[in-house]
Amino acid sequence: MIRTLLVTADGQFHTGNEELIARWRDDPDSHIWIDLQGEPMARERALLEEFGCHPMAINDAHRERHPPKIEEFESHTLVIYRGISSFDAELNYQPQQISFFISDRYLISLHPGMAMSVDRLFEHEGKPLLRISPEHVALKIMYISAGFYLDGLLEFETQLSDLEDELQEAGTDKLMRRIISYRSRLVKMRRIFNYHQGITRELIAYDYRHLSRENAETLHAINDVYERFERLYSLTQMYYDICGDLIDGYISISSHQLNNTMRILTVITAIFVPLTFIVGIYGMNFEHMPELGFKYAYFVVLALMFGIGVGLTWIFRRKGWI
Repeated sequence: MIRTLLVTADGQFHTGNEELIARWRDDPDSHIWIDLQGEPMARERALLEEFGCHPMAINDAHRERHPPKIEEFESHTLVIYRGISSFDAELNYQPQQISFFISDRYLISLHPGMAMSVDRLFEHEGKPLLRISPEHVALKIMYISAGFYLDGLLEFETQLSDLEDELQEAGTDKLMRRIISYRSRLVKMRRIFNYHQGITRELIAYDYRHLSRENAETLHAINDVYERFERLYSLTQMYYDICGDLIDGYISISSHQLNNTMRILTVITAIFVPLTFIVGIYGMNFEHMPELGFKYAYFVVLALMFGIGVGLTWIFRRKGWI
């Protein structure tokens, strides 16, 4: 699908598809946004070459699961961004790679499937931003996408709080597997946000031709995107640490329960060891044992064994071991 949004020099807005490109060429003061969703790779390449995009930039944009990056070329700046197509409170998310080709007069966005931030901006806020400049549209898409991530993470915070209470009340292995699963997803998300932090940090530190820091509005938009991704990175790191603490707490509780069990078994063993020793001695088949001739020897040995068992039990209870 090819969608096109055109802002002419007189401030008029037009939406359509490829036929608006000719009108854009005839109006040197106009701005155009071309959104390519799920188009064949050959068709995308032909259109990008028509706009004079660098072959290396096109190859990077078509590379599957390319890490987010920013790179400047003579006629445009390439930004590869990891957007989002779905997200929920269980941290089940579907990333969406979006590539931006940003120039003074045009913005071309490429993504294989639906991108929530692109759809929202194309229908609502894209027109006034495109009138200012194409880079404002790209920055706003990144800002909105980060907002979707943020909403999902804040919903997960409630989920994590309930999970913590549930773990303290009755922790199970099933619950622990959920926490480990969340932790794994947080690691992946933290990696994505770290990439995006790097992109926006570069935009703040270096002056790109088509994302100039000299423009106060552009610099403000860049700072907004950076602050949002910085917050996302901090949240994922905090939630990752909380999940790690929950796992450590569960392991500590399990170890404590195991230690209590082992202590009880050790006490039982300690009680029966001397009794087993006595039984072992009197189980030997020697002919001349002095106790064999004593009429009450059997009852004396039983009383001795009983006394030893009761005495050891009393000592262990007094020490608080049982």
